[in-house]
Amino acid sequence: MEQRDKRISNLPERLWTLINQIDELKGRWVGGAKLNPQALGRLKRSVLVTSTGASTRIEGVKLSDEDVEKLMRGLAMTKFADRDKQEVRGYYELLENVFDSWKHIPFTESTIKHLHKELLKYAEKDERHRGEYKKTENAVEMFDETGKSVGVIFATTPAYLTPKRMQELVDWTRYALARAKIHPLLIIGSLIVEFLAIHPFQDGNGRLARILTNLLMLQAGYAYVPYASHEKFVEDNKAEYYVALRRGQKTLWTDREDVTPWLEFFLTVSLAQAKQAIELLSHENIERILSPKQLAVWRHLETVAEATPGEIVKATKVARPTVSQAIDVLMRLKKIERIGQGRTTRYKKV
Repeated sequence: MEQRDKRISNLPERLWTLINQIDELKGRWVGGAKLNPQALGRLKRSVLVTSTGASTRIEGVKLSDEDVEKLMRGLAMTKFADRDKQEVRGYYELLENVFDSWKHIPFTESTIKHLHKELLKYAEKDERHRGEYKKTENAVEMFDETGKSVGVIFATTPAYLTPKRMQELVDWTRYALARAKIHPLLIIGSLIVEFLAIHPFQDGNGRLARILTNLLMLQAGYAYVPYASHEKFVEDNKAEYYVALRRGQKTLWTDREDVTPWLEFFLTVSLAQAKQAIELLSHENIERILSPKQLAVWRHLETVAEATPGEIVKATKVARPTVSQAIDVLMRLKKIERIGQGRTTRYKKV
C-alpha cells in the first residue's frame, strides 16, 4: 500500500491546478432532482449513446453514434458484424445501470468480475471467459479508425500474477478512498493506469476501465458525469491516451514509478468533461434544464433590478417553498446573488 501511496505523492503543481479547477466546477453543478428531470433524462440518454459509441470505437468497433442509437432503438442493422452490435449493446446497458444504480454498487473484486460479465453478456466469442480473470497471456493493442490493429502497445501482467495484483489493487483503492487522505481523482487515476497494466481479463479491459471510471467518479461526488461523456474525450485524444498510458505503465512495479504523464492526461480529460457539463448551465442552455416553476422565477429576476422572495411569489404565482428552492438552485448555478440579510434579503441577476 505504501508504494501506491508514494506513486501519487509529490506531484507537480500543474496537476493540483487541474484538480482545483475540476473541483470548482464540481461545486457549481446542481444534480438530478433539483433540475428539470425530463431534460436531464434526455441528456443522459444522449450521453449513453455518445459514450457507448466512443468507448467501443476505441477498441475497434465500427458503429457511429447514429448507428448506436438505431441499434438501441431496436432498428435492424444488417451491415455491421454481430460482434460489434453485441459489444455495443453490452456497454450501453451496463453504463446505463451504473448511471442509475451507482449508489448501490460496492467496489469489490466480485463487483468488477460481475461488471465484466455484464459488459460481455451478449458477446458470443467471450462466453467462455466472461467474469473470469485471464488464464493465458494478453497484450494491449491500438486500433485505427477502420478497427484494424496497428500493433501491440505493451505487454501486461502474467496470468499467474493477475489474481494477486488485482486483490492488492482493489484492497488499496478501497482503503485509500475510505481513509480520504489522498484526493479521489488521484486514487481513481492510479487505479485505472494499474488496472490497464494488469489487463486482468482476456478481453474488454479498456471498456471496463472506462465503466469503472464513471462508477468511481459518481461515487466520489462528481454528479455531472452522466451528462458529459468521459469516453468521447478519450476517443478524441486516442493517440495521447495510449502514449500517456504507456509512459506511466512502463515504470510500474519498479523503483522509479512515475504515473504523472497518465494522471495529467486523465485530469485534463476530466476537466474537459466538467467544463462541458457546466456549459449546460450557461444562459443559452439553462432554460432546458430548469423546471417550469424554476424558469418562471429566473425569468422574473431577469426583468427586474432586484426582488424579495415575497415579490417573486406575487409576480410569478409560484408557492413560497418552490420559490425558495428555485432561488437555491439559481444561487448554486451562480445565476443570481443575494443582497442583504434577514427580512431585507433581496436577489438580483448576476
